[in-house]
Amino acid sequence: MSSKSEALSVVGIIPARGGSKGIPRKNLHDVAGKPLIAYTIEAAKKSRLLTRVIVSTDDEEIAGVAKYYGAEVPVLRPKELAHDSSPTIRAIRHMVGHIEEQGGKVDVAVTLQPTSPLRDARDIDGTVKALFDTGADSVISVTEAKHSPYLMFTLKGDKLVPFFGEETKIRRQDLPKVYSLNGAIYATQRDTLMEGNSLYGKDIRAYVMPEERSLDVDTLLDLRIMDLLLKDQRRNGRT
Repeated sequence: MSSKSEALSVVGIIPARGGSKGIPRKNLHDVAGKPLIAYTIEAAKKSRLLTRVIVSTDDEEIAGVAKYYGAEVPVLRPKELAHDSSPTIRAIRHMVGHIEEQGGKVDVAVTLQPTSPLRDARDIDGTVKALFDTGADSVISVTEAKHSPYLMFTLKGDKLVPFFGEETKIRRQDLPKVYSLNGAIYATQRDTLMEGNSLYGKDIRAYVMPEERSLDVDTLLDLRIMDLLLKDQRRNGRT
């Protein structure tokens, strides 16, 4: 890396609310012997490019677990930023604002959702490096979508209608590749976040992750699958 990039303050921020409608206490749920949030903290701590690893939470128990696994919790998130309807960007902006109020520096904020425990340090560093190399407003992790929107339909009443208005004549193997956000990593320039009030900005680049590291925990079934996958990785020496 260049001396310029090495001098930058690249702060990993893990947003972890105490409440969760879908899975109560999701971030502390035991997955293969560890709290779910621990996997993201450990991956962030192994990153070569993150200069700090911080958890943003409103919950004292999550704060304690985060510190145990080596993350900083410099301040608790205000309750008004921890509702189900509270956008993640407000929590990230709150933490960056607090760091700067305390005399700290943030050049790049890297948002790491704890619901992506299979994302690892190489993905974090690959995303940050892409931001350095391109000078983009943001670099966001994606994975190739399983299903092409060109082959999707919608319903008008009970009538099945091609999503794009007419049935595609392109062969499946000739369709363009499409990608979906996997929610694992958002690397954002400080000014894009704080002045532009956006995790994305206008110049957005992609970091492509494989499907096997892109799984996201949203339901109890996801947790069961993740538990099996991580136990299998441990048995095979991959964690």
